[in-house]
Amino acid sequence: MQTNPFTPEDQQRIVNAIREAEKATSGEIRVHVEPHCATADPVQRAIAVFAQLGMHQTKEQNGVLFYLAHADRKFAVVGDKGINDKVPADFWESTKDLIRSHFASGHYVEGLSRGIEKAGQQLKQYFPYDGETDTNELADEISFD
Repeated sequence: MQTNPFTPEDQQRIVNAIREAEKATSGEIRVHVEPHCATADPVQRAIAVFAQLGMHQTKEQNGVLFYLAHADRKFAVVGDKGINDKVPADFWESTKDLIRSHFASGHYVEGLSRGIEKAGQQLKQYFPYDGETDTNELADEISFD
């Protein structure tokens, strides 16, 4: 089984969605893709990957990870403490529902892009971009296992 289900064009669309979402915020968004989820619960695996990628090291604790185990058909969206403390209680669940609606019809790139866009809107609201001090703290490229 291939570890990368996305064509180079698909990957570029996802990276572009990340860059667009991060334009107006100090928040950081990453996408991690692997064929199989190493744990029964994709949220637990996403939390482990979050740490593995060093996403907890952002200045304002405002990183968001979109995790996808494509062969197992599992995914999760997790945010660091800074963003979790600010978004509405149902935000992550509603974001997953939006993604799931696209995934159900096989539109993975569209689902990830829409979820990234939605997370970006929340990040922009709570962590607006400050042109003086903001830097891109984490890579925008998709990581693969």
